[in-house]
Amino acid sequence: MSEETNPLGDISVDRDNLYREETFTDLKVASIRQLTPIQPDGSVDDARAVMFVGETTLMSARGPLPINCPIEATTLAEAMDAFPQAVQAAVERLMEEAREMQRQEANRIVVPGQGPPGGGGRIIG
Repeated sequence: MSEETNPLGDISVDRDNLYREETFTDLKVASIRQLTPIQPDGSVDDARAVMFVGETTLMSARGPLPINCPIEATTLAEAMDAFPQAVQAAVERLMEEAREMQRQEANRIVVPGQGPPGGGGRIIG
């Protein structure tokens, strides 16, 4: 298929990067996704590490804010223990990114009638 007949390009499954996903939740605030590496035949790939991802939703002044964060753990029990710290670190990163975006936006604002930065005085010659 050419690019014109297939606008999505080459879509294929990466058979060397397959994971089985399981979700564990307390039905309150915490969800932990366990990603277990597998072979193309569905058997567990012991050569790669299991990964854990924490998920929760925080309420903000602008509504619900979904938080997703990697959790450094090798077992589900370790992931549950590390969940609060992983979420806290993700929230701190998110807040820092928001502050940086605000700083960048503030630097882009042009006020009518304001001269260029620095100097602005007359040149006497």
